[in-house]
Amino acid sequence: MELSNRKAYYEYFFEAKYIAGMVLTGTEIKSLRAGKASFNDSYCIFDKGELYVKSLHIAEYSFGTIHNHMPMQERKLLLQKKELRKLENKIKEKGYTIIPLKIFISEKGFAKMEIGLGKGKKIYDKRETIKSRETDREIKRKYGI
Repeated sequence: MELSNRKAYYEYFFEAKYIAGMVLTGTEIKSLRAGKASFNDSYCIFDKGELYVKSLHIAEYSFGTIHNHMPMQERKLLLQKKELRKLENKIKEKGYTIIPLKIFISEKGFAKMEIGLGKGKKIYDKRETIKSRETDREIKRKYGI
């Protein structure tokens, strides 16, 4: 099971990528395993030296009871201290942000999130991305690769 944020690669250039653990409740992990998550406008913030993901929608578990989770709550991400410090220093620079790229279940059964340290693309960069994608598609179609 793997959910990816395809829009992020269109909107940002990524300098570095990190794999972070996620702190989830039981119904959240069950809903993730069913593939019920949405990355729409999600981003990461620092609060008292800890990294949280905001605006990540994990749908309520359909078989959940009154103990079901809130779909849009902040979720804590787990990284090593030196990685957190490095990211926090980069975020203070103008134009940098941390974006969730992918959610997956590790071999041990833990929910992990790939996050990227990104800088926003300008409009002409986005046009270049579209142009290269279309030429690649045309080449594959023409030569049957």
